[in-house]
This record gives sequence, C-alpha cells and structure tokens, in this order.
Amino acid sequence: MEITYYSDHVHIKNLIEFDPKDIFTCGQCFRFYEEDDESFTIVAYGKVLNIKKEDDNIYIIGSNEEDFKNIWYKYFDLEKDYKKIEKALSIDPVMKKAISYGKGIRILNQEKFETIISFIISANNGISRIRKSIEKISNLYGNYITEDKNRIYYSFPSPSVLKDIDPLEIREKTKVGFRDKRIVESSKMIYNKDINIEEISKLSLQAQREELMKLPGVGPKVADCILLFSFERNESFPVDVWIKRVMEELYIKEEIQKKEVAQKGREIFGAYAGFANQYLFYYGRENKIGVKK
Repeated sequence: MEITYYSDHVHIKNLIEFDPKDIFTCGQCFRFYEEDDESFTIVAYGKVLNIKKEDDNIYIIGSNEEDFKNIWYKYFDLEKDYKKIEKALSIDPVMKKAISYGKGIRILNQEKFETIISFIISANNGISRIRKSIEKISNLYGNYITEDKNRIYYSFPSPSVLKDIDPLEIREKTKVGFRDKRIVESSKMIYNKDINIEEISKLSLQAQREELMKLPGVGPKVADCILLFSFERNESFPVDVWIKRVMEELYIKEEIQKKEVAQKGREIFGAYAGFANQYLFYYGRENKIGVKK
C-alpha cells in the first residue's frame, strides 16, 4: 500500500482489499450516498468524504494528511492486514468462495454513539428506511457541516441533544416508529453515564454485550453489531436473517436459535469471526443462500 497526501485528498495505491461498494453496502453503516460516477460520499466523525476507486487507485477526497492519520486510517481499518485475514479464513472452502464475492470489504471503525442509535433503529427494519431515518435525525438535530450541488450535510447529533427531544416528535419527523422512546432513553442513559460507552471498551466481550443490552432496544444481535462496528471486537458475530440462513445452509445443516448460530460462528472462526460474518453476509445476500423457493 502506497499513500500520497495532497491538500484536499489522499491517494492510496496497491490496496486490493478495498472496494467502496463492498464496504458501504454490506450493512455495517448507513450514512453514505452512491454517486453517478460510482464513487461514494460518506458522513462520519462530523466530516464529509468522497471515496472513489479507479483500477488500483483509491482517492479519499475531502481529507488532508492530518485528518487521514488521525481519523480515516483507523476508520477504514487500514492498520490490519486483510491479506493475512483472508488467507487464514480461506482454508475453509466455503469462506474462500464467500471472500471472492466481497474481497473489497473492510470493517469500519465508527463513532460509538451514532452506531448505537443507528442499530437501535435497525431492529426489524430495512436498510433503505434505516438510512432515511438516520439522515432525517441528522438534518433535524445535527450541526451543519457543508453542502454541495447534491445535498446539505449535517453531523449526527450528540446524546446531549437527543436526550431532550420529545419521542413523539422523533417518531413523526424521522419515521422511526416504535423505536422513538428507545432512542431518547438510550441517549439519556449514555449522557448520564448510566452506561459509560468509553469504559465499556475495557471489559470482556460478554461483559460488553451485557452492558450494551441494558440500553432500551439493544438485544443480542444489535449489541454484537455495535461491538463489531464501533468497539473493534472483531470476534463478535452478529446474527441477522441472512447470517442465520447462510450458517444453517452451509455449516450447521439444521435450523437452530440465533444465539446458537452466534456461538457456532465464534467457535468456527475464532478471532476472525467478525470478518467471516461480513463476507458471509455479503455472499449470502447476493446469492440468496438459504432462501426457500
């Protein structure tokens, strides 16, 4: 990987394991826009970036050297050797095939509070609706960042803002449905440090899950998503409909409970369970694996 810095963008060369489409459409984040030129515009950490891939060139437009080193290098998980991860997982023939479908996936390291609220909204919800609700919450309660010819961008609001919003207002204006009270109550708990999301980072995986599940609207699957996508717990194995289908179809060969699927995933893939999870999710969804005809 070769990195060259400019005043308004960063150029990365020879990084095969990086594809914006694979990264942003695999269900791990929701604040992205696919542009007409096949680039992706994202909003994260109170900033706006455009990510474009051309052959073996990746352009991170909107970042200078300082921001790239302080924010985006970790955000895009560039400190990890994905070749090594893929090689280890590819010993398994099923995983080898799954990786070939999502070779450009990287696990993003996202802001904790935004990830918590985003995945509370995600419960029993579709990706398109989740994205629209999060965008509306940001537009209504976040801070202005910038604008271009396509749209105006706002940051995701802090817990100090969301804790004081009337749940009914959130429901009516952002279409979050029954999740309205959960958003406000979770924001209050985080603001008051009833759940200290920074201290949680020091706990074991199971202790982290238990702490997060004290928040309204955070069950096992949502907790595992939060841990994988913002707490750097790469051994976490979230189980949604697609992962359950794929694991039962390709590994377990029978129908079992989601918590058992999660346990099985951690047993099979160990420290790389989270990476395997994302490859399998993308592979299963793209190929409709386990869908009854």
